[in-house]
Amino acid sequence: MNPRAARLWAALAGIVSAAVVLGVAEVLSAFVGAAGSPLFAVGSLVIDLAPPGAKDVMIGLFGTGDKAALLALMGVILVVIAGIAGILEARTAPLGVVLFGVGALLAVIAVVTRAGATGFNGVPTIVGAVAGVVVLRILIRRLANWRASAARQVRVLQSSVPATQLERRSFLMLAIVAGAASAVIGSGARLINATASVVTDIRTKLTLPRASIAAPAVPAGASINIEGITPLITPNADFYRIDTAFSPPSINPDDWKLTITGMVENEVELTFAQLLGRPLIEHVATLSCVSNEVGGNLVGNALWLGYPIRELLKQAVPKAGADMVLSTSIDGFTAGTPLAVLQDAGTEALLAVGMNGEPLPIEHGFPVRMVVPGLYGYVSATKWVVELKVTTFASDEGYWTPRGWSAKGPVKLSSRIDTPRANSSVKAGTIAVAGVAWSPHTGVKAVEVQVDNGPWVEARLADSISADTWRQWVYEWPATQGSHQIQVRATDANGTTQGSTQMPPAPNGAEGWDRITVTVG
Repeated sequence: MNPRAARLWAALAGIVSAAVVLGVAEVLSAFVGAAGSPLFAVGSLVIDLAPPGAKDVMIGLFGTGDKAALLALMGVILVVIAGIAGILEARTAPLGVVLFGVGALLAVIAVVTRAGATGFNGVPTIVGAVAGVVVLRILIRRLANWRASAARQVRVLQSSVPATQLERRSFLMLAIVAGAASAVIGSGARLINATASVVTDIRTKLTLPRASIAAPAVPAGASINIEGITPLITPNADFYRIDTAFSPPSINPDDWKLTITGMVENEVELTFAQLLGRPLIEHVATLSCVSNEVGGNLVGNALWLGYPIRELLKQAVPKAGADMVLSTSIDGFTAGTPLAVLQDAGTEALLAVGMNGEPLPIEHGFPVRMVVPGLYGYVSATKWVVELKVTTFASDEGYWTPRGWSAKGPVKLSSRIDTPRANSSVKAGTIAVAGVAWSPHTGVKAVEVQVDNGPWVEARLADSISADTWRQWVYEWPATQGSHQIQVRATDANGTTQGSTQMPPAPNGAEGWDRITVTVG
């Protein structure tokens, strides 16, 4: 066996052994809890430790597929490191085992430092690492036997090589069986952990109470029937998801409770049953992510069912000097929301339990999340929320603030062209240029369209549901042949018009006009 082939087989041994580590850990995590998964714990730690700007890069490149992209990148890195460990173990034992041990130690640290984790959650990773090391040692030993047998064959010029074939078969059999078993069993366990079948079943069977105050009927003229325009109400399956949870937490509603602590006269504790027993209200509101680029799709409009947070704060009685509420998710994420916004009688800031007529989807915060019209999600829309701490901006800060984002995040006036698509080709004639515009909690008063630096022409606005929701708009454009640039701007209810200067999402939201180029034939 030549040296290059020996290195490749040793690298394979390392990769198979790493698969064993993950497979065993995932199986055990199915019993001790999904928090014991090393892969997802490391992924969450990577998200937490990522430098400012890395989040925007990932979202800009992959959108709502940022978690899948990170998982794929981690997989590539793991394969490379595992391959190196196998080569090291074959060349200079026990360096490969040491590398496995260092990796396992880092994974255990990632697991046990997650919010709500205990030392017991590190057991799957430890056991998986031991199993992986055992498989690595055996595979490298069998590879060494195979190489020695091949070398003896060359020295004595044997024409029959049953011994070499036996050693090769022994190595390959273990590698194939261990790798395949780890992939199948580990993937099955991961599926069980990820789907959280018990919680999924509970959610499916859950019937939410009817709202004490139902949302007003949507005006007939609030929706424009044009192909390609964004629907007025975003279906749950299409609603954007941007958060720091590598895998959505699965919470049994019977185990959920919310506490209100900090600078309050009365600490409050609320169970899910107690929350459902309170008079719930419906409210249609548009939410958007601060990472949304100009013209981006990280924005959605839904009908929410929940209880006003201001009523809970009345019960808690915030103390003088408090100006912020630090909300905490069960996975450790935090957001700092201005106390005045949550107390405002005109702001329907909700502890939401329903979305578009059904219980919250697990990935959108089941069983309870926050919805605050007018603020970006990073300072308000905490999913899987379990604590509200009344405090001050001077003494506390949310997850994203120390990472370079503004402490307060009011949503900026924005507009977007949905149809025609950028760089598309259309036929000459009357073309519907249409899209949506939003300025939650302020409202949109007008939308204008400009073609090829010509005059701004006012578009036709659909009726408004409320100041908290986006509005659809359309401009009937008499399109002529050639290449054309189209741009849009909106004016809010206060008379403020979008500026043309393009600003990136960081540190407090993107700005600028959405521009597209189309070819008319």
